[in-house]
Amino acid sequence: MINAAQIRAARALLDISQLQLAAMSAVSESTIKRLEAASTIRGSAESIWKVQRVLEEAGVEFIPAEGGRGPGVRLRENRRQDIWPG
Repeated sequence: MINAAQIRAARALLDISQLQLAAMSAVSESTIKRLEAASTIRGSAESIWKVQRVLEEAGVEFIPAEGGRGPGVRLRENRRQDIWPG
């Protein structure tokens, strides 16, 4: 499962606001704020899945923790750049 820092980092890489992410993932802005502020992600698995799916569709790859390295994010080279409104 993704974590709060990965969601914040993914948004930063895509240069989008919490409001934009909320609109695209069909969850409330307050849900995005809560997910990003949590030390441990809690909440509806469906909401987390929606956020993760939208970020992945926009070109973010979530990197799992392994080999003593923490989790992370990166952009795919062939990412969609037309997914975000306005």
